[in-house]
Amino acid sequence: MLCVFYEVTAPPVSALHDVFRATVIAKIIYCAPAWSGMCTTADLSRLTSFINRCKLLGFCDTQLPLVTELFSEADDLLFQKTLQNTHHVLQPYLPEHSELCYNLRNCTHNKLLINKTSHLNDDDFIIRMLYKDSY
Repeated sequence: MLCVFYEVTAPPVSALHDVFRATVIAKIIYCAPAWSGMCTTADLSRLTSFINRCKLLGFCDTQLPLVTELFSEADDLLFQKTLQNTHHVLQPYLPEHSELCYNLRNCTHNKLLINKTSHLNDDDFIIRMLYKDSY
């Protein structure tokens, strides 16, 4: 009778971090541009404490950015893709850039800012991206 014993070793830490980022972080930032504007402070606090707990347990890298930074990166990435792709679904919602006779500061995009009408518009991705660098 032949018995074979396999030594069970723990996976490398970097592999665990890669799996965590590919599963958990991907699920958190999936469609983040659509729903992150409606997150309350309590929601952000819960997500932040979850990520901090995972850092303490060693599931993810301690250098992982904050949830708000992850949301901001996802917003920027979608906005850049929308600007670069003329056939993007969100492209018609971006108003064209108008020529002005003054230039106070450079803008990161060439689109026209629309009138801000209500607090409800703050949750909209397009509105947030257009007003992001204008404060």
